[in-house]
Amino acid sequence: MRASVIALAAVLAATTASAQALPAAGSNALTAAPPVLQEDAALQAAIASDARPAADKARDAARRPYEALTFWGLTPGSTVVEIQPGRAGWWSAILQPYLAQTGGRYVAVNNPGEGMGVEAGTADLVLVARAFHNWHRAGRTDPFMAAFFGALKPGGVLAIEQHRAAPGTNPDATAPFGYVSEAYIIAAAERAGFVLDARSELNANPRDDRDHPYGVWTLPPVRTSAPREGNPNDRATPLTEAERAEYDAIGESDRMTLRFRKPA
Repeated sequence: MRASVIALAAVLAATTASAQALPAAGSNALTAAPPVLQEDAALQAAIASDARPAADKARDAARRPYEALTFWGLTPGSTVVEIQPGRAGWWSAILQPYLAQTGGRYVAVNNPGEGMGVEAGTADLVLVARAFHNWHRAGRTDPFMAAFFGALKPGGVLAIEQHRAAPGTNPDATAPFGYVSEAYIIAAAERAGFVLDARSELNANPRDDRDHPYGVWTLPPVRTSAPREGNPNDRATPLTEAERAEYDAIGESDRMTLRFRKPA
């Protein structure tokens, strides 16, 4: 087991950059401890469970759930709020059984503007996956970030996985295609009071050039192959078979994996 822990630590250390150390947790009982790399058999079991849909498991190689959740600092018994898990519930299919098994609490929130489902200052981790491009277009990023900050304990973690636009790009131009830059996310989090704790390249995909006929949804798992009604950004013609194969070969999008912390 020690070898597995060392191997996991090496993977995360190699893919993590710009980490910022925070002050040690004080005596406040609501202060969350910094993430510690550890082997978590319950999390491994939740990910390997036959209860998860086969299609979800097929995406594990692209999304690396064990490494990502360990990087974000998930621990047994945590209170986790997942934002807009969607009908497919890819992350919730892992988090719900894991937290039930370890005595924690899972809360799904579809509209942070209407409440976070937990008392202020009680969540250990808030997870946001692939949502900021929608929020930017609706002007919701800043109020939602403020809601996340209020829900978390001092020292709690905001975990983000998001399709990543090229550095220096304007979110007004990239969000309609599903992408925003790391700088956009970092600035919004810092406005809310968060500190960037670490970033990882676990979900990087250099094959994704972000130039797709129907935005990021051209890529797996959505695999849009023809223009969508009422979407002015889509190419007017469907993909050829060769083009479909080309976009499938790219795989899932290039994604940022960020960990922010609410100061203790």
